[in-house]
Amino acid sequence: MNHALFTFINGYAGKNVIVDTAAVALAEYLPLIFIAFLGYLWFFRKESREEVLMTCVAALFALTMNVAIGLLYFHPRPFMDHPVNQLIAHAAETSFPSDHATFMLALSLMLAICRRTRTAGLLFVVLSFAGGFARVFCGVHYPLDIAGSFLVALLASGLVRSLHSRLSSCSQAVLGKYDIIAAKLVIARRQ
Repeated sequence: MNHALFTFINGYAGKNVIVDTAAVALAEYLPLIFIAFLGYLWFFRKESREEVLMTCVAALFALTMNVAIGLLYFHPRPFMDHPVNQLIAHAAETSFPSDHATFMLALSLMLAICRRTRTAGLLFVVLSFAGGFARVFCGVHYPLDIAGSFLVALLASGLVRSLHSRLSSCSQAVLGKYDIIAAKLVIARRQ
């Protein structure tokens, strides 16, 4: 079923330049929008800095889980198994779960969990699945790679949420140090 669904989705790749270009852009560059949004929250929405830190911790946990899974289980990418309409060059390495999708989903799920960033988080969840779909369309992942990414991201976000009270003191310490360093930089710049 995984292969059949991949073949169906990837079968449309290479047929329309506009669709292909949009899919490649989503598959390759969508994570940059997530990073830019976190930067926006950090610099312009100071009340959301703790959410930014927790979101980054969730993404780090999720990507660490991906590395562990990759060490324990090798699943070839679609182009390693059979001919595909491959729109993105990629190294021949394990495909399960997708690092791109895991990163985006961990960020978006954590943002969705947090009250102040819930609306943006839900929008980013939709964008994450669009990015994951695009990676299947472009021939570098199977659909189950994206489903696996969702499970890993859900687990990482849930773990961070359950550890929130313990992590909160660490994040407050980081924020305090950041404020001190930022204040010193402002003073040094004025001199």
